[in-house]
Parts: sequence; C-alpha cells; structure tokens
Amino acid sequence: MSDTQSLLDAASARAGDMGLPYSGAVLPQEAHALLKNLPGAKLVDVRTRAEWDWVGRIPGAIEIELLTYPGNRPNPAFVEQLAAQVPADAPVFFICRSGGRSHNAAMIAMQSGFSDCYNVLEGFEGDRDGQGHRSTVGGWRAAGLPWVQG
Repeated sequence: MSDTQSLLDAASARAGDMGLPYSGAVLPQEAHALLKNLPGAKLVDVRTRAEWDWVGRIPGAIEIELLTYPGNRPNPAFVEQLAAQVPADAPVFFICRSGGRSHNAAMIAMQSGFSDCYNVLEGFEGDRDGQGHRSTVGGWRAAGLPWVQG
C-alpha cells in the first residue's frame, strides 16, 4: 500500500471515529504530504482576508472566506466561489485558524456536491498554548510547513 493510500485510509478512519460525514480529517503534515502526492488535490484556506494579510498565507492555497471580514457573516458566495476554482470530484482539503470553520466548510462543500472533502485538523495556527498564544501548539505553522507572512 502506498504512503498516499495509507494517509487516506487514516484520514477516513479518523473521520469515522469522529463521526464526520465527509471523506476524512487530516493533520497538517498529512495534508501537506497528500497535497504533494494526490493528483488534483486542492487546499482551500477559508480564513478571512484579515487573517491572510496579518497572520500569514499558505503558498498555492485557494483563498475563499467562509465568514466575511469585517462582520464575521457567512459568505453567501462561498459555494459559487469554490465551484469556480475546484472541480466537484477533486480531493479538497479545507483549512482555517484551528479547525472549526474548515469543518463547516467541508460540511457545506459535501452537501453541495463535492465528493472528496477533508478537514485539516489544528488549522493554520493550532490551539492556544499556556500563555494564550497560537502557532506554538499544533497547526500548519508550528509544524514548519510552507507559509509566508501576508
């Protein structure tokens, strides 16, 4: 079995254990490996424009706000914007700050006909550490994966 297939199997098993209705849940390092090795895979960053500009961006990620900034209101064009940039049968990995919005994005995408949706657990910044700071415990940045300052 290939490493890619092993990662997909682990993502599917994790989704089953968590009771998730979409294809899988992956850790940032797993998402990075799958994005490099899974043909047609896309990473969709659903954070806000302010987060991309002030916290950081992931090179090559498709940026679509799930909640708009300012105001934190649902983006009424989310599915339309997603469909314009990602084929409905492509493996699509959703990432946000810490995994909550990306879970919602994976749910919305699946309900809208996208067949291969994954949530990137821990997100870009991960959870807060003991001092209340992010990007030190879990997440894309703490894992040392590619990112640039907005």
